[in-house]
This record gives sequence, C-alpha cells and structure tokens, in this order.
Amino acid sequence: MSSSAASQPGAAPSADSATSAGGVGHGGSGAAPGALCDRSPKVPAERLVAEMVPPPRFDGVRFDTYVPDPTEPSQQEAVTLLREFAAGLGGAHAAGEGRRGLFRRRPRPEKRSGPRGVYLDGGYGVGKTHLLASLWHAAPAGPEQKAFGTFVELTNLVGALGFQQAVATLSGHRLLCIDEFELDDPGDTVLVSSLLGRLVDEGVALAATSNTLPGKLGEGRFAAVDFLREIQGLSAHFRTARIDGRDYRHRGLPEAPAPHDDETVTRAAYRTAGATLDAFPALLAHLATVHPSRYGAMCEGLGAVCLTGVTPVPDQATALRLVVLADRLYDREVPVLASGVPFDRLFGEEMLNGGYRKKYFRAISRLTALARDAGGLADAAR
Repeated sequence: MSSSAASQPGAAPSADSATSAGGVGHGGSGAAPGALCDRSPKVPAERLVAEMVPPPRFDGVRFDTYVPDPTEPSQQEAVTLLREFAAGLGGAHAAGEGRRGLFRRRPRPEKRSGPRGVYLDGGYGVGKTHLLASLWHAAPAGPEQKAFGTFVELTNLVGALGFQQAVATLSGHRLLCIDEFELDDPGDTVLVSSLLGRLVDEGVALAATSNTLPGKLGEGRFAAVDFLREIQGLSAHFRTARIDGRDYRHRGLPEAPAPHDDETVTRAAYRTAGATLDAFPALLAHLATVHPSRYGAMCEGLGAVCLTGVTPVPDQATALRLVVLADRLYDREVPVLASGVPFDRLFGEEMLNGGYRKKYFRAISRLTALARDAGGLADAAR
C-alpha cells in the first residue's frame, strides 16, 4: 500500500470531538471517556514539516543515555560512529540561514566530499531509533535546520507538498534522519530514493535505520545490502553499521501480558484521565476514513487507549493502517489496555511470512511494550 498515493491531508486544523460513551454501571468516578473513533483531525502541510522532529518518547534521549549491551560490541561501535558523524556535520549549510518557509528559494550549499550518510542495520528493539534521535539532538544545528521522521511520514510529506516542493523545503536542512526505512513498497522506495538523491546534491546529510527481518538475523548484512541496492545510486553516500542484540523491550521481562476482560478495560477507561474507549472492529473501520499522516494528531493528548474485543486483523490494508497507529501510540508513550486476543496474534501467519512482515513484527513488539505499560491501569480498575 503506497502511502504517497493516499489522499492529502486537509488545509486547516479542526478540533477533535470526544463524545460521551455513557457511564452507567462501570464503577468509576471519572468522566465518560472519549473514543478514537470520534477523532478525525485535519493537518495542514505546514504542520507536517514543523513536526519533523524526534517523537515525544525520544525528546530526552542522548548518546550518553544509550546503554549498550556489554555482550554486543556492535552497539558501542555504533555510538562511536554516530558521535563522529555528528561532529562532522558542522560545515554542512554552515553559511546558510536554515529553513525560511515553504516557498523561499535557498542558496545552493557547498558540496562536501566523502560519505554524507550513515545507515544503521539491525533487528528490533536494539536501540536504533534512540541512536538516530541522539544524532538529531547532537547535530550542530537549530531545530529548523534538521528533520526527523519515519519513512512513512516522509512519503506522506511528499504526498502533501508534491515532489518538487518537498525537495525545496528539505534542501534547507543540514540533516535528514529517516527512521524505519521501508524496503517492501517498490513505488515508495523509488520515490524516496529520488528525493534523497536530490537532497544529497544540495548538501544535506542523511541518516537512516531499517530492521533486519527476524528470519534473516545472523545472515550478515542482508538488510544493508538490500537497502543500498534499493536506493540505487546513493550507496556511495552511506556508511553502514550493523547493530546486533536482543529486543531491549523484552530483555529480562515476561512474555506479552494476557489480555484483560471487557469489564476491566471499561472500568480503566472511566478511571483514567484522557483515556479513550473503543470497540476494536469499530476502530479498524474508522482508521480507513483517516489519512495515516493524521494518526499522530489523532493520538495527541491521550492518557491511555482502551480497546475491547481485539481480534486478528482481517486483511492487509487494515493491518498496515494499524501498524501506523501502533507507531504513533508508541512514539507518544500511550499505554494500551485491551481485551480479546493477545497482540502477538493480531496478524496471521500469511501476513507474518509476507512482504510486509517487518512492519507487523515491529507493531507486535511496540504494542506489547504499551500493553505492559498499561498494567497498572488494569490493577487500579479491579
């Protein structure tokens, strides 16, 4: 499913509604929760650009707060590489004035020799996003001169602005960080490859992460080779670093928590400030009506997401939308309390063995972490 081919976001913001779900018989003293199904935010293109910063979960991360696994030397090696990369960015656009609005022409920066990009290759939960956000924070430039977003968010930006205007907008930056670079959508991969080629010509430094597939772990630089092949002529601009290790979200922790019953989930929604309460099938249907570029706005200000009746996702288009929602909830550290099937049963075997399996494994990992975060809400509701 090509996100760049989806409809563009609206031109002006609108207030989200949060209608009452009723509060009889749930034993809670709080106001009735709203619902994600009541939220259909409109996000102008200018906001998409302004919000290209590390998500709230990574506001405070730095290289010094990354804790490498002592049994995995590649993790400390990645920290060293990125520190050096950040230190070398001081000359990029040094004489420029940064971003000056969407439609101003910028002076062409001086080109620099040597690789202007770095690519982090590794499995799930080894801290690649932490390191990428740390690089963004360490880069010697103001927030208006560096951009951070997922691959999906970048394709959404191109869809909102158009290719040429996206180039003009991002070429005023010193650094573009792309998290979760996707190799499973040929159309979007070629689009972003073309965009990055233009930005490299403008002197923009690049940094990207992607995940090695679970079935390919231990097979050397599979993901790195794929990445460099898919971005075609850009391979000379990237240094690659492999990061090995276990998913930190599961280090020393129990398996995914068992789902709760409907009554517990409903009670927790009524007792938690800012919580939403939705029937899972209704939420899946609602996601089809909201452009994925707006899911971040849809998740703003939430105290928790409470879902009843979670079932396996019925089809791939629905599954891909749910993946984006899971990413945005994880970025914002929103606990997810649910009844129904466990999150590791959301996606069927055919999906987990198909072309989009990277996305599905990431979503399972992140939703499991958010379910753990919601454990205290369930305890308080009993």
